[in-house]
Amino acid sequence: MTKSTTSSQANKPAKPYEGFPLFAHATRRWAKKIRGKFHYFGPWRDPQAALDRFNREWPFLSKGRTPPAIDVGDDCTLRTLCNSFLTSKRNKLDAGELNPRSFEDYFQTCDVLISHFGKERQVDDLRSDDFASLRKAMAQRWGPVRLRNTITRVRMLFKFAVDERLIEHAIHYGQSFAPPSAKTLRKARNEAGPRLFEADELRQILDKADPILTAMVFLGVNCGFGNTDVATLPHSAVDLDGGWINFPRPKTEVHRRIPLWSETVKSLREAIENRPAAKDRVDDDLCFLTIRGTRFVRVTPKKSDPSRYSRRDQVSTRFASLLKELGINRRKGLGFYTMRHVFETIGGESGDQIVVNAIMGHVDSTMAGVYREYISDERLRAVTELIHDWLLPDHAAEDATFNSDNEIEESLE
Repeated sequence: MTKSTTSSQANKPAKPYEGFPLFAHATRRWAKKIRGKFHYFGPWRDPQAALDRFNREWPFLSKGRTPPAIDVGDDCTLRTLCNSFLTSKRNKLDAGELNPRSFEDYFQTCDVLISHFGKERQVDDLRSDDFASLRKAMAQRWGPVRLRNTITRVRMLFKFAVDERLIEHAIHYGQSFAPPSAKTLRKARNEAGPRLFEADELRQILDKADPILTAMVFLGVNCGFGNTDVATLPHSAVDLDGGWINFPRPKTEVHRRIPLWSETVKSLREAIENRPAAKDRVDDDLCFLTIRGTRFVRVTPKKSDPSRYSRRDQVSTRFASLLKELGINRRKGLGFYTMRHVFETIGGESGDQIVVNAIMGHVDSTMAGVYREYISDERLRAVTELIHDWLLPDHAAEDATFNSDNEIEESLE
């Protein structure tokens, strides 16, 4: 420790001239103590830039005020960048334009950078070999999908730095800091095996599940719903008498109109009738609540650090327990969200991909999607009935969609 300190002191540059107002701090920056607090103005290598910044900020700092955050330039540290970036995302979170889970992903990405490089690392000092080292460390910990997503967020962070003029020039990552190739992603997916339930496995799940989980599973297969879909489904979106759901996908806000099977309506009606009272009045319109009256999927501030978020997904937890009980959990990657894979795969056999995408809530950015105003109920039913017949072939002839049954009964009357 003594040797390192001695070496650091010996390497400190002298002041450029007598009367230079800043001193060379051990963090390799020019600094000054103002009103009992150290302030840093730039790296050793550029004393003139540090002096210019000091002269610009002195009128504010000497009065205890915060100087305008402009022209940070070469003095931008990772701490400065991450704080600015997260503040921007926090504003979007507060405005309802960003969900808490995405905010936590951004927070974790900043943590990764700070842990690897240090919070006082100068952003403009980062070089391609630094990013190669970061990528290697991440690849050793995570699979290709998470690696790809984190690299994408890291690039977003440094683009933010350029857009906000926190740094003067764009960061050069080098060729090594590239996301995993499509080939690598396909290889990982092939090694994991298909993320799909067979019809007999789903029938086992439905036979063993409790009434709440039964209704959720039917919604998953009938409507292509995922965990957040079922956890946020409101009464107002469900027409049990007519047998339809009109519910935008929470992730994309793409409108979905979906015909319900009679089995789905029956299980959903039972779940709603036995639903506990909501703990929070804002959740009173939801179809599903836990025995404590809370949402099945919740993203809430952490008690230890309210600026961070944790996600609790009881849909996933309860479904995983059921898979384990049935011995269906031996294949990797299976969970409640696999229902969307089932809907896409089996529904795609209809040959009407437009309808499959519409029910799944996928964004259609093609010109056809811009001009298409609606999809007929007949086309919507054709896809969901195909999946119904695949899952419950013994009921195919007698059980069409719930809405069709109503029409038959009305005609007999």
